[in-house]
Amino acid sequence: QVQLVQSGGGFVQTGGSLLLSCRASRLNFPAAAMGWFRQAPGMGRATFVASINFDGTRTYYADSVKGRFTISRDNTKDTVTLQMDNLQPEDTAVYYCTGGTISNSELPQEYGYWGPGTQVTVSS
Repeated sequence: QVQLVQSGGGFVQTGGSLLLSCRASRLNFPAAAMGWFRQAPGMGRATFVASINFDGTRTYYADSVKGRFTISRDNTKDTVTLQMDNLQPEDTAVYYCTGGTISNSELPQEYGYWGPGTQVTVSS
């Protein structure tokens, strides 16, 4: 079955940076839209952070992260990354790597594959 293996995350102070990585296996990665969602503490559902189309030519971001986060992919390594800069306490959440077919969707249900999640904590 498809697996999305996440790495990165951790603890950082306000204004710091972190890099999240996600490597896919058993997925037709060059044909898949990939995205990142996050679930903040106490929130009932994950919310959209960023997504990228199959060949990396189009990217989409939530307004709250525009200008601070960058999504990219390497189809030779079946990997998608999320570079997070100028992190703020409100970015604290569990971040999920996702795979789907519609790159410009912000709906979690449009992404059929989910990684296990990785914690990002930003201290004030």
